[in-house]
Amino acid sequence: MPHIPLIEDLTTGSVLPGTQILVEYDPISVWYDASVSIAAGWIKTGGHASYNVAARPPEQVRLQFKRLSLNVEKLEEDGRLSIDDWYTTTLGQKSKEKLSMDSLKAHDLSIVMAKEVTASGPLVGELIVRDDLSMLDRFNEERNWVEFLLSRAIPGNRSRKVTAIRGVIRGVHHDWAYKQLEASVDSVVDFKLDETTDPPTNLMRIKSMRNLNFDGRWHQLNVNENFEVTLK
Repeated sequence: MPHIPLIEDLTTGSVLPGTQILVEYDPISVWYDASVSIAAGWIKTGGHASYNVAARPPEQVRLQFKRLSLNVEKLEEDGRLSIDDWYTTTLGQKSKEKLSMDSLKAHDLSIVMAKEVTASGPLVGELIVRDDLSMLDRFNEERNWVEFLLSRAIPGNRSRKVTAIRGVIRGVHHDWAYKQLEASVDSVVDFKLDETTDPPTNLMRIKSMRNLNFDGRWHQLNVNENFEVTLK
């Protein structure tokens, strides 16, 4: 199986295909850079990655993949890297990307997800990284988008053996939403910036992981010159 950088660096074995991972992050942490590093590492070890970008323009993500020594054009042509543009839709504009969503309403996302599940069988070796699902709050009642994840996205990807890593911003949703999401996934990972140190320190930890032993301590992160995020 392909390797999941950062996360599998802290586990005693490989994460099983279809594992659903929730990342809760501080908005000023290095999660966005780390999410690209994770997808790039997965590809470099033989996997296929779909990167769903909602927090910034797709061009910025492509540039970051290139900084990590990936031939983005070739990978997209071969289908080993897909960039799904939700960012442009958050601006109320029509995306020019090959892959995008015209609506971020939970009802419409649910229909798309249902079609994807019925259209394909197991996709072992496939990783989905969604950098920011918290923005769904701008287009939906909180209960509606959480229910979409609980009833469609998480079980749909699990049934197809698609490993998925989804980011939500810490502290902006109701407590019940975090608890419902945490209960539905296989692992919860935290990213934060510790501002009590000088200089501030970027940290991550695995908060929970089902059926796999892990190191649950906070670990310091290093951001290299090419913006790759690694354990220090």
